[in-house]
Amino acid sequence: MKHLTNLTIAAGVFIFTKLYADAISFNSIELSGVNLVGHLLVMIFVIQWIAYVPAFIFKTEKFYDLTGSLTYITAILFALYSTNSSQTFDLGGLIIGAAIIMWAVRLGSFLFMRIHRDKKDGRFDSIKTSFSQFFMTWTLQGMWVFICSSAALVAIANPMGVVINIIFILGVALFILGFAVEVIADNQKTAFRSIPENKDAFINEGLWARSRHPNYFGEITLWTGITVMGISTFEGMNYLAIFSPIFSYLLLVYVSGVRMLEYRGLKKWGHLDEYKDYKKNTPKLIPKIFA
Repeated sequence: MKHLTNLTIAAGVFIFTKLYADAISFNSIELSGVNLVGHLLVMIFVIQWIAYVPAFIFKTEKFYDLTGSLTYITAILFALYSTNSSQTFDLGGLIIGAAIIMWAVRLGSFLFMRIHRDKKDGRFDSIKTSFSQFFMTWTLQGMWVFICSSAALVAIANPMGVVINIIFILGVALFILGFAVEVIADNQKTAFRSIPENKDAFINEGLWARSRHPNYFGEITLWTGITVMGISTFEGMNYLAIFSPIFSYLLLVYVSGVRMLEYRGLKKWGHLDEYKDYKKNTPKLIPKIFA
């Protein structure tokens, strides 16, 4: 029964993402009679399903996050190649693509090195032994990749190219801010964890003294920036792709990320007065400007 439920969820995830792709692909360039956004949707999910096979055979999650990052890079490169080979040089599209590739390379390598260091990701302990639950997890990653990058893919796939204007520049600034916050927060936490005395302590210094989850704030901000960069290109149903940063927020705050870490933190340090004060005086997500 559990296997049937998991496979049904996986099918529902793909169908939902397909319907979303069909809705936002208005005015996309076409390849062999199929719009580019549709091609990218299939590519993204197929990569996950192919990677799932050896991952399940060897019961490993070690290249799960890395595959997600490589999927972003592959989809963006394919989109850029398809558009720049059929139209005039699109500088705006190249800037958006370069921003996502830079983010994917950084995050993918960071997560891969982390799991290589820790030897495993505890989230997958029970998941990777169930073929249906593990398959559902890889399918969910396909949805994550497509929806998060959807605003960028829609903008790049526009036959007129990405418009560079003041709104585009604002989007670039938001991306740079979010990317910088995410990188700094991750590096600060890595440095904190590298100190033996901090093995069982919670981090409350640097950006982590201003937000309990500054890395996720950076992630949401940079995807908002990507969307703003492409929004001047949108027409009609393209505007549904604004769901991209909203999806990132909902996923990181209410599904994984913040929700899970808050639960673990409360379970591990909830009895400590210092942790109670930290939670009381430190915003959950949006950093406080003044200490």
